[in-house]
Amino acid sequence: NKPIRFTVKMSGKLSILFAFFYLYSIGIVKTENTNVPSTATENDNTCALPDQYTSLVQSLQECANALKHCHKSQCIQPCPLPSSCKEIKENCPDSPSGYYHIGGKKPSYIYCNMEELCGSNEGWTRVAYLDMSDQSEECPTGFRLYASNGVKACGRPYSSVGSCQSIQFPSNGISYSQVCGRVVGYQYGSPDAVYPGRYENEIYGSVIDTSHTSIDSYYVDGISLTHGSPRQHVWTFVAGLYEDRLPVDGRYQCPCSVGSKQLPSVQSFIGNDYFCESGCSENWQHILYFSDPLWDGKQCGSLEQECCQASGLPWFHKVLSSTTTDYIELRVCADQGTNDEDVPVEKFE
Repeated sequence: NKPIRFTVKMSGKLSILFAFFYLYSIGIVKTENTNVPSTATENDNTCALPDQYTSLVQSLQECANALKHCHKSQCIQPCPLPSSCKEIKENCPDSPSGYYHIGGKKPSYIYCNMEELCGSNEGWTRVAYLDMSDQSEECPTGFRLYASNGVKACGRPYSSVGSCQSIQFPSNGISYSQVCGRVVGYQYGSPDAVYPGRYENEIYGSVIDTSHTSIDSYYVDGISLTHGSPRQHVWTFVAGLYEDRLPVDGRYQCPCSVGSKQLPSVQSFIGNDYFCESGCSENWQHILYFSDPLWDGKQCGSLEQECCQASGLPWFHKVLSSTTTDYIELRVCADQGTNDEDVPVEKFE
């Protein structure tokens, strides 16, 4: 594309230095394209900018106020790095989504989503991201790769008993009071949502396994999202057994499914903060149900229409009780061994 010229109306080496610093300090994103063409000469103080920077050039004047405190009479002082994506959005409202240099305990480049998300367009700071549809992507350390018909997902390592596999994402010291995100996973085998018993043909609800009542255990067949230690619940992504069948009196179905017995069994620390879906429509097998991704609000069975109409799907939104800098923890859990069931994750953000 033909580059856009931005003329720096200054003279002298210090002025040119300031112009360069000005562009850097307002938080121009670090993009994939680092080959920015330049036609600047000693007699022509111009910089050629690609088309994607046009909006940034147009918004430079709006950002000028953010720099007034950064320079004194005859010298230029370094501007402090922004502490969050929200701060960048406040100072430069037209900033696009992309990678920005963010300060904190460990300054780094962080992806900022500047679009409207979960009802807010104030600037969201990404703390976790995985997309296994990218064929170059690998599972996080400790997770086991599932691969079937071009689908890749990351689940628990081999286990003969119930377990969880965890990964933590630091906040980099950024304070936050809301969490917005999405998770996509798949059903493997026979997950049974938040079934509370021990599979001993007991009357439903007469036996409550201790793993069911503790947020620190494998309380769900699905994904647990928490923050901090001790763990505080953010969201739970539940996998039920069938999407349009109701065997064994509905005890293994999503709590939100028609005919399910599980609604009273949803743990108090979960409340209404969960999504649930199944990927199996026939007699379950020891396979990955790769054709029906979970928690995307699509391909819903006849019994789980209410589940797939949950507000916000595929995005969840949690307002915390207080502001925190806690790490976010994602766990893939199931209350039986991996030969019986698992809920590997393909994407999260």
